Amino acid sequence: MLLEGSCHCRAVTFRVESPHPYPFNRCYCSICRKTAGGGGYAINLSGRAETLEVQGEAFTSIYHAVIDGVTSRGERHFCARCGSALWVYDPDWPELVHPFASAIDSELPVPPERVHLMLASKPSWVELEARDTDQCFAGYPDESIAEWHERLGLVR
Repeated sequence: MLLEGSCHCRAVTFRVESPHPYPFNRCYCSICRKTAGGGGYAINLSGRAETLEVQGEAFTSIYHAVIDGVTSRGERHFCARCGSALWVYDPDWPELVHPFASAIDSELPVPPERVHLMLASKPSWVELEARDTDQCFAGYPDESIAEWHERLGLVR
């Protein structure tokens, strides 16, 4: 599925091919929550890095989060004009890019279940809205985004 996205001020637009376009993964870690979370969490998607096309790249900036005192190699791309979180790229997985669902303008498919992860980082003011079919994890689940899509027969 072709995902098309943009920042709020539209200085940056992008497109990327995603074989895993269901927005099922809600991350409650302090990094996602503080840099991209609107409901106290961020929803990450997966795309093929080699297909990422960016217009307005001069308006993007990169943030490297500090995790347990170590600067992450992961690059959190955002618009330097309006601050919108756009995507994460991590050189440890060079074939992938992870756009934030909040930046996607394309109509996304509705997931049949959701995965709530990093719940140990969830602040008390954030209400967990988990359905009976949802999975919840204090940390990271063993199942990857690709494996989740495969298990449910949702690979495009």
